[in-house]
Amino acid sequence: MHEIYLFFNLVCDPADVISTVEFNQTGEFLATGDKGGRVVIFQREPQGEYNVYSTFQSHEPEFDYLKSLEIEEKINKIRWLPPHNPAHFLLSTNDKTVKLWKVSEKDKRAEGYNLRDEEGRLKDLSTITTLQVPVLRPMDLLVEASPRRVFANAHAYHINSISVNSDCETYLSADDLRINLWHLNITDRSFNIVDLKPENMEDLSEVITVAEFHPHHCHLLAFSSSTGTTRLCDMRARALCDQHAKLFEEAVDPSRRSFFSEIVSSVSDVKFSHSGRYLLTRDYLTVKVWDLNMENKPVETYQVHDYLQTKLCSLYESDCIFDKFECTWNGTDSVIMTGAYNNYFRMFDRASLRDVTLEASREVCKRRAVLQPRRVCVGKKRKETDVSVDSLDFRKKILHTAWHPKENIIAIAASNNLYIFQDRLTPNGHHNMPEIQSAPPK
Repeated sequence: MHEIYLFFNLVCDPADVISTVEFNQTGEFLATGDKGGRVVIFQREPQGEYNVYSTFQSHEPEFDYLKSLEIEEKINKIRWLPPHNPAHFLLSTNDKTVKLWKVSEKDKRAEGYNLRDEEGRLKDLSTITTLQVPVLRPMDLLVEASPRRVFANAHAYHINSISVNSDCETYLSADDLRINLWHLNITDRSFNIVDLKPENMEDLSEVITVAEFHPHHCHLLAFSSSTGTTRLCDMRARALCDQHAKLFEEAVDPSRRSFFSEIVSSVSDVKFSHSGRYLLTRDYLTVKVWDLNMENKPVETYQVHDYLQTKLCSLYESDCIFDKFECTWNGTDSVIMTGAYNNYFRMFDRASLRDVTLEASREVCKRRAVLQPRRVCVGKKRKETDVSVDSLDFRKKILHTAWHPKENIIAIAASNNLYIFQDRLTPNGHHNMPEIQSAPPK
């Protein structure tokens, strides 16, 4: 697992911090969204590198005059739809509005219209004396991104999740208190399937943090909350899924409870395994693997940065304790990845129980370089290459990560930089230490 990755790519605009990263179902395309409302799509070339394929403005800043509320253009999530034709479709959302985009290629243009001239203006019908058959002429490849649907005015609170159903016809959007079910062809109405809003807002005890559809069963979905619980809902049981089918929650030892216990237990991300049997959840300090058949405790728990236990007070004062880290599976569900501070990201091998800490930064990413494991040391005794907890930079954080669905390729977002690493094979077929190849700045 120490041999994991290769390509490095840089999005070079200090104003655009990446807010989401997502591979499509084949891994040929990778989409990123940023705080400026822009979506950048990368395509994998035959030689293996990812290069910019299309860039478009997905959302613009808005103002809700009724509530005197500014609506940011920041892209919160991107989800690809399964491909069914040469065009590609994806959903993107900011705090209030979900949009469906079609990304298509044009390499031919029509010429020889009868009723219009080359500029597209209507001709004087009295001047038309002959008819001709329009023809298609080759042209330079043009990638167009066009909005096909706009799903708006359905959320009173900020949207934190969208997830496409396995039926390829519906998707969900979740905010702090409600989850709505949409049909991809209907924009003027949605169906509310989860509602946690109490009659009296003073009785509010939890908020929804993330929601996800099951990868194979279109009637199952999971959503997590700020109290550290994850609920599995079955839409066959009843229309409103307030009553969960299963509740995944680990009992907390009362003697270990503290002021920060509830904050650090809040689940920031949940992912179904590709097989559909397991749930992966990320809270502030750990990632946990849950078997859908066992609710009372996780089958695996991995400490991401346990050395921060003594730093919770300062992290609370700086608001870092509220950072929402994502987690992801590799294509075979055998390795787990999640982010940490100091531009570190962590990987856990479920079979060998080994783990590794790697760094994504420009300083270590030189052409053909080898990605070296890092180690954070708590005590005074440490090796020269070790990093002290006190020297960690909490402004540098890996919140957003994605794993190629079939190959050992990962995408890491660190501020406005996108790093893409890939496994290398030696001529004898064995894995080599990760190499990094630098692409020109985009």
